[in-house]
Formats: sequence, structure tokens, C-alpha cells
Amino acid sequence: SSVQTLGLEVGINYGQIANNLPSPARVSYLLRSLNISRVKLYDADPNVLLAFANTNVEFIIGLGNEYLQNMTDPIKAQNWIQQRVQPYLTRTKITCITVGNEVYKTYDHQLWSNLLPAMQTVYNTLVNLGLDKQVTVTTAHSLDILSVSFPPSAGAFRQDLGEYLHGILNFHAQVKSPFLINAYPYFAYKDKPNEVPLNYVLFQPNQGTMDPNTNLKYDNMLFAQIDAVYSAIKAMGHTDIEVRISETGWPSRGDENEVGATPENAGLYNGNLLRRIEEKQGTPAKPNVPIDIYVFALFNENQKPGPTSERNYGLFYPDGTPVYNIGVQGYLPELIYSSATTNNGFSICSLLVLAIVYLISS
Repeated sequence: SSVQTLGLEVGINYGQIANNLPSPARVSYLLRSLNISRVKLYDADPNVLLAFANTNVEFIIGLGNEYLQNMTDPIKAQNWIQQRVQPYLTRTKITCITVGNEVYKTYDHQLWSNLLPAMQTVYNTLVNLGLDKQVTVTTAHSLDILSVSFPPSAGAFRQDLGEYLHGILNFHAQVKSPFLINAYPYFAYKDKPNEVPLNYVLFQPNQGTMDPNTNLKYDNMLFAQIDAVYSAIKAMGHTDIEVRISETGWPSRGDENEVGATPENAGLYNGNLLRRIEEKQGTPAKPNVPIDIYVFALFNENQKPGPTSERNYGLFYPDGTPVYNIGVQGYLPELIYSSATTNNGFSICSLLVLAIVYLISS
């Protein structure tokens, strides 16, 4: 049976490092046709926030790493929130601000030192403005903050991050915000394709692996990674912090050395993941806690730097056609122009918006 909607169960990362993406207004239409009601941005793009006004789509918005030093200053933090958040809150549902992204991957110790003060200052500003019940504060980490990820019960954070993460975890416990992880089993497979079973990372039938300490069986890597993070958090004295996946996905294309980056594998990974989410599955260690995931990403982004895979994580091409079949349907309004054009090549008076429906069944 096909998964007809992604519904409330999954979020999507809406990256915009491209020069060929549809307008935010058209993207709003596409996402609503897919019943996606949660979107994560990497900034606070006013064009996007305005395009989704009165849609009931919930937004995570981002403060880039370049803002961290400024955000330790209460006046600058207040100015940012009053200019980039507050004006949109009456019509657009902004529920979370991520302060920084994968800060500990940078090895910039000034950034490391600024992260927690920036999170605290942004949160205190929200409190002062009476917005802290509406908007929570967190940050997103890459999985390499772990020194041990298997077996999941032995999960542990890197020792060089201990003093920093201790404060971050205390903050989460205090303000009751989630701990966000960007987790990509694809990386593990790409690095060691002869050691990591492909079916295990793609949620396909496989013999699985056993955690010798708990006797819990894992049939996919992502759930093992989530439980490893929970174990690492518990090892630092916290049992009341929720782990959420702020990014996960699989590239549909890659360079010659990027093993496994194919449309078939990407379709299996994301399609199987969506089915797990639809079934409200929890991890073996947290079976009663449905996993909370934001898939990366909505579109292929043609201006992202790095290997070919970086530009090919999208579920959709910029024209709205699906990159591969994951059993969902959606439509992107197509812009049709008459032959009468302006100097820019666009017709203003005779712009028509047509809804083109793409139906895919698995």
C-alpha cells in the first residue's frame, strides 16, 4: 500500500542553497499538498515565513553559526528576535529556534564557548518578551559528538566535549527543549561498504545486530544511533531529555567514491523510514516513544559546496517532480507565461498558476 501522506508524523528540511528553486509561495502549496506540517529552516527567511502565514505549518528557524557571538549579547539577541521572529508569530507558527548548527564539528573553540551562552541569551530574551511558551530553544549536533556509538547501551560523548555538553544538557533539562541530532547512516555505509550491511542501513529485512549488554535487537542503524545518544545523555546524568532527529536522509547521486548514492537506495531509505514513522515505531530502548524526525531535504540544492552527494539529497527536483518513488503524492503549482514578456523575460499581466498533480504509488 502506498503512503498517501506524510502527515503530521514527519518534518522536512527546507534548504535554499540553490539558484533554481520555486518561490516560497509555490513551496507552501507543495508542502500542504503533501500534508507536511513541520518545516525546518536554516535561517529566518522572511519570504518563507510570510508565504506560510495562516497555514498552520510549524517552523523551526535557525540562527547560523556566524550569529553566535552576537547572540551572547542580550541587546543584539533582543533586536534579532524583535525583527526576525516577533513580527511573524501572529500568523506563522514558529515553535523552535536552533542556535547554531553542528557547532562541535567546526573545531572552532570560540564557537564552542559561545554556543551555550548564546542559547541561554536567546531563551532569556524569549522569556522577557513573553514568548518562551510559544518558542523553544535548542541546537543541532552532528553524530560525531559521540566517541562510542555501538553497542547503543555503551553510547558516550567525546571526552573533549564533556564540559561543553554538560552545560548544554543542563540547559535542555531546565527549559525542557529537545536534543537534536543530524544522523546519516549513509555516511557509515559509504565509509565501510564491505563492513556495514546495506540492508541494515536501508531498513530492509536483515538479521540485525544484538546489544550484548541489553539483549535488545536492532534491525537498522538509525535506531541504534538514536539509542546511543540516549545512553550518552544518561551517562551524563540525564534521563528526561528527548532526542529528536533534526536531519536524516540519503543522496540519490554521488561521486565515484560515494558508494551507495543512488536513487534506488535513497528511495528505499526514505520510503522505509516514512513507513516506520507512520507506524509510530519507537527504538528498541524507547519502544513507547515514537521517533521524531526531520527528513533532509525537500529539494536538491545545486549550489551546495562539497561532493556531488551534497547537492542531491532532495526528495524533489526544483521543478516539483519527485527524484524517486517513496509512495507519496504532491503537487507544485507550475508557472505558465504568455509570449508577452517584460525585459526580464517574464509576463506580469498574464501569469497563470496551474496545479500540476504528480501521483506516485509504491
